[in-house]
Amino acid sequence: MLAHEAGTREGRDPEDLHKMRVATRRMRAAWRVFGDGFQKGRTKRHRRRLREVAARLGAVRDLDVLIEAAEKYLGAVPRIERRAAEPLFAAWREQRDEARLLLVRELDSDGYQRWVADFRDFVRSEGAAAAQVPPTAAHRIRDTAGSRVWKAYELVRAYEPVLRWADVATLHELRIAAKWLRYTVEFVRECLGPDSDMVIARVTALQDHLGLLHDADVAASMARGFLVERSGRLAEQEVAAIGRYLVDREREVARLRRSVGPVWRGVGGLAFRRGLGRALAVL
Repeated sequence: MLAHEAGTREGRDPEDLHKMRVATRRMRAAWRVFGDGFQKGRTKRHRRRLREVAARLGAVRDLDVLIEAAEKYLGAVPRIERRAAEPLFAAWREQRDEARLLLVRELDSDGYQRWVADFRDFVRSEGAAAAQVPPTAAHRIRDTAGSRVWKAYELVRAYEPVLRWADVATLHELRIAAKWLRYTVEFVRECLGPDSDMVIARVTALQDHLGLLHDADVAASMARGFLVERSGRLAEQEVAAIGRYLVDREREVARLRRSVGPVWRGVGGLAFRRGLGRALAVL
């Protein structure tokens, strides 16, 4: 997180902000997986602050993703179409700049600087805020990782009965469940068997597919909201061009929904469960 803070402040390369956001996500996931090993009262502030920083980073990153995808779309249409659709994308860039301003203000705040110093001390202090457990309680990785990973998989597999009819919101929830499964496996990867590579690859494929679907749906929703709010102030050709972009995104959502099946079978099938079982069996 700290390694990419300077680049995030500068804003020259969107990858710095992306990697800083991923770092906060992984730390939050680590608290979810390993949080029982710490005293919640003494770590609550760190978990809350991570959530707040992640939200600021996410507000900028989500718009970066939208704008990047929109630029690819614009690169494939005539110049007159690009000019006509410009009001929508100019509004998105303005929203992104406003979100960046709030993010930098957060990073410059005294509260953030104090938290970084405290959190750095915490992660460098072995045993800090560690929960006390009796010697016979399950507390080692080999004792608890199997059930944690399998529980995370159960939360993914629970979507199987509704997958065929799932709406976009439900598929987004599945994406989040897949993300937690992936992070849980990755945290203990060194302790698992070689099948863990296959497990992570297939879960990542599902997560990426659903991520593209979510991005397309958000773009369509925001374009629709823009037309509803501002259509009376737009020229006819601008409304038409933005409407065509909206239809393009809706078609992409439909395409990605239709093609969920193959990536789901990579995670929901018997071969995946056997591989996951073999990966956990070495604990």
